[in-house]
This record gives sequence, C-alpha cells and structure tokens, in this order.
Amino acid sequence: MNRCPITYEEIQDGLYSAAGLKKIDRRLTELRPLPYTTDELLEESAARSGKISIEGVQPKLSSILSVRDSAFVLADQKALFIIKPQQSVYDQVPENEDLTMRLAEAAGIEVPLHGLLYDKEGKLHYFIKRFDRTKARKKLAVEDFAQLSGRNRNTKYDSSMENVASVIEQYCTFPVLEKMKLFKLTLFNYLIGNEDMHLKNFSLITRNGIVTLSPAYDLLNTSIIIKNPQEEIALQLNGKKRNLTKNDLIKYFGSERLGLNENSVHSVIADLAQAVPAWIELISTSFLSAEAKNGYMQILQPRFSMLFGKKT
Repeated sequence: MNRCPITYEEIQDGLYSAAGLKKIDRRLTELRPLPYTTDELLEESAARSGKISIEGVQPKLSSILSVRDSAFVLADQKALFIIKPQQSVYDQVPENEDLTMRLAEAAGIEVPLHGLLYDKEGKLHYFIKRFDRTKARKKLAVEDFAQLSGRNRNTKYDSSMENVASVIEQYCTFPVLEKMKLFKLTLFNYLIGNEDMHLKNFSLITRNGIVTLSPAYDLLNTSIIIKNPQEEIALQLNGKKRNLTKNDLIKYFGSERLGLNENSVHSVIADLAQAVPAWIELISTSFLSAEAKNGYMQILQPRFSMLFGKKT
C-alpha cells in the first residue's frame, strides 16, 4: 500500500490522496507527475537562475498550479509555488525538508502549505506555497534578517541569536509574542539537528499592518545530511555554536535574553514535549530511507533527554 506524499496517509491506488489534492486546491481531482526528470529539473533551475545552488542550498524553481491541466507548470512570474528538486550532491533533501516542516507544524510552529511531488520517473521533489503572496497574488512585505541587520548572503552567518532577538524587539508590533515564537523555533532547530538556521532563514512579514515573524521555512535536519557536523547551531548563542547546554538554551536564552516569564517558558517546553509522539509517527511514516529515519531519531533522542530530562 502506498502513502500520499502530501498527507502521509495510506492510499489504495494512485499517487495522491483526495485529501492531499484538496490541500493544494479544493478543485483538484487529480495531479499529473511533473513532466521532468531530476536532471531536467536541475537544468531548468540552472537556466533560470544562472547557476545551480551549492553549499547545501537547494536549487529552486517557481511554479503555478494549473487546475485545468491538473499539473504544476514552471513559471518565472506570478508563481505561487516553489519547487525544490532532488540534489546531485546530497541525498533525500526534499524528503528531509518535508518531514522537518511537518514536525514543526506538529509542535505548533506556523509553516506554509508544503509537500512532495512525483516526477515522470517516480522520484520525489519538495514543493512549498509562497507565504508572501495573497490569494489575489499581491505581494506582502517580507524582509529577511540579513537585510534587516545590514548583512548579505556572504555574511549571513556573521551574527548571533541575541541579534536575532534584537531585530524582533526593534521591528515587531508585539515583540513579546514573537520572542516566544523565536524561543520555540530555536529549541526545535536544536532538537532536530538544524545547524543551518542563518540570518536569511528568519524573516518578518507585514500582514494587515502587523509585523510578525514569517511562517517558518527552509527547516532541515542538516546533521544527517552533512557528515561529521562541527556545529549545533548556525548563529552563536551565548558565545557558542556547539556543546550547547540546557542552561544556554532555556535559562540564558529563553528566560534572560528573551525575557520570557516562567509560564511562557514552560508553555513552549510543554508544546514540544507533547509533539514528540506525533514526531515519532511522522518520522516512521516519512519518505526517508530506513537509515535516514534511524539517523533522525539518533539526533532527536539524546537532545530531547538533555533539554527536558525525558526519553522520547
């Protein structure tokens, strides 16, 4: 029996479940495979962007959904979706990103619509709906933290989590609420082994005149992608990028630097703890290989025990 790559539910036949199709568009009754191979998608990405991304960053393609044709169509303008193909350097990055985004959502972290799509050879590629576009395709104001901090793509690691907090305090309409979101996202990224959460992976969005953290994006367990990772976090926290402790993450960052009260800290911890059974189920039913699933759990289990004193 197969699983739908959009909902993970079991399906008797076909590529996608009815519920999965409705998540993309309520009018969809079928969805054709992408009419490309992995190599062809990478060629399209290179032709449209001028180069294929390196250093663990996935190549990207803009796309629109044609309900009439029951298909995703590549497009350079007015695209509402982004497709990230399989890579030639790292294995299973789309499956990894899709799973990690699901784990975030299970913990109450806001994420855009996303899932996996089949190509004409039966391989899977990641898609995500743009959160900076309205239903009328109007562009919302979004700025990443590199822009807001005076950094660029080359200096996106030259900062700290304390500076990320400062950006929130300076620009957000209700900074206390956003700092609570930041605290949860920081603990989440540590738990699941995302050591590439640099400045360009944080953004602010303005919706109805209110400035908040954007929905989370580019969440990956990089620790199972890159062999022998040397760091646990992309931006320094309490002067560290590795050997982080419970005191660093919870007492220092959550309570002292972010200024969250005891109830807020405990609320975030409870949300993450309550999500763990769902995480284990999602990992087991994901489209990662058995080896990658095991590696994912080997990252998660000791970090969860260290932070919260409990076994997953």
